[in-house]
Amino acid sequence: MKYLPILLFVLLSSCFSSVINAQEKLVNLEELSTEFEYEIRYATPNNFIGETLYDCAKCMLRPEVAEAILEANQYFCELGYRIKIYDCYRPLDVQKEMWAKVPRATYVGNPYGNGSVHNKAAAIDMTLETLEGCYVEMGSDYDYFGREAHIDNYNFSKEILANRKLLFEGMRKFGFNTIRTEWWHFSYKKNRSYKTLNVPLPCE
Repeated sequence: MKYLPILLFVLLSSCFSSVINAQEKLVNLEELSTEFEYEIRYATPNNFIGETLYDCAKCMLRPEVAEAILEANQYFCELGYRIKIYDCYRPLDVQKEMWAKVPRATYVGNPYGNGSVHNKAAAIDMTLETLEGCYVEMGSDYDYFGREAHIDNYNFSKEILANRKLLFEGMRKFGFNTIRTEWWHFSYKKNRSYKTLNVPLPCE
């Protein structure tokens, strides 16, 4: 029994070290550039769950994913737009909360299956706005679960279709893939080797 405190200390130190190492692999996009706009919905109750799911509004990403997003934003800025971010890295525990409320794999990644690329810090939910901060119409709100959000739905005005084309083609230039049911979601294509993470957001 006299060795139990030492064993607990070693185990706790190992766990703490794992958390730090995992966090060190992620970067805070806001510290890399001031040219993005943010509306991290899950740090507010203004989301499809109706509850605050994040303790703070942070956009954490893998370094190479952040670099690709920076390049994409530069591309859009040269065209008169900038990226507005809704979500980045999402801890697996939050994914489980979402799944408990909306267990629909069409719209919410199953945390007990493949989960979401957000859990790997390799996906971003986003839209575009003008450099003056004006809204760019994409056909539905963020996290709208319906046909209007699908990227293969072409029943929109020429303006909306042109806005979506600009968004999709621009992001694909920098290594991001779309998914059929969410116009706002972009997964970095080189994510297969990334581990699913459950470290908390660095809110302090």
